[in-house]
Amino acid sequence: MKKAPQITLRAIEPEDLDLLYLIENDQELWDIGITNVPYSRYALHQYLANASGDIYTDRQVRLVICDEEGQTVGLVDLFDFNPRHKRAEVGIVIQKAYRDQGFGIAAIRQLIIYARRILHLRQIYALVSTKNERSIKVFKEVGFQCNAELADWLYDGEQYVNAIVMQYFL
Repeated sequence: MKKAPQITLRAIEPEDLDLLYLIENDQELWDIGITNVPYSRYALHQYLANASGDIYTDRQVRLVICDEEGQTVGLVDLFDFNPRHKRAEVGIVIQKAYRDQGFGIAAIRQLIIYARRILHLRQIYALVSTKNERSIKVFKEVGFQCNAELADWLYDGEQYVNAIVMQYFL
């Protein structure tokens, strides 16, 4: 088994605007998320300027994944945070050049530690398209369990696809 790369998770900075712009406007990713319109640089700049970085205020936290050299590898989010039920949904995007190298697994492992030790969450979960085999594999590798399947949950522009509810109890 290949050793996972060393990564760090850090707060998103105004200097990350170009990365955010590329990821949010990558139409290949729209099928696996909730975005279906392009974001302007201005809108993303406003998002960066107004995000407090406090999950209780914003109901989300977005972190940048960096490799050992400090290069930006991707983004990982906790969103739809529910403080009453102590849970949040997970989203992750690894840039194409860094995929299939273990960065997703390493980032989610670190996110689990953060969610447990700092945020004191009870669970984190992901809704994953049944067609997204790469993400299913990553989440299973770190211990997420497939606990439900939602029929016709996601629309890819041509057809509806099922989504799997994957949960990790902290």
